[in-house]
Amino acid sequence: MKTSSAKFEANQRNWILVDAENQVLGRLAGRIAVQLRGKHLPHFTPHVDMGSFVVVVNAEKVKLTGNKWDQKVYYRHSGYMGGVKATTARKMNIENPERMIRLAVWGMLPKNRLGRKLLKKLKIYTGANHPHEAQQPVPAVF
Repeated sequence: MKTSSAKFEANQRNWILVDAENQVLGRLAGRIAVQLRGKHLPHFTPHVDMGSFVVVVNAEKVKLTGNKWDQKVYYRHSGYMGGVKATTARKMNIENPERMIRLAVWGMLPKNRLGRKLLKKLKIYTGANHPHEAQQPVPAVF
């Protein structure tokens, strides 16, 4: 028995189209992270970028369960003393819904060079239109 190791082949990448309308944020982010990493493939290798490109549309129509629209708070820090900024999920969905999905997916990816590379394959858009029609993305079934 020999162990085979997967190699990077850019020509085998797929493009997947995900409609975020009426999808629960955390469950959607988990499924997107699996597609980005390539964990759905039988020859998955943890240290190799084997995943697909993922295009998410209708980012502003994502759902949160319970009272999370008002209770979930996103924090960021400017680096200066007293520079903590807090934003609720409701306000972030109005101002920048793409960021809300990106942060949820980033929380489910590895925090290293590979994770940063994987996050670049995630394309998020508000509304149903996106500029990746030439890549012929396949609609995902979640």
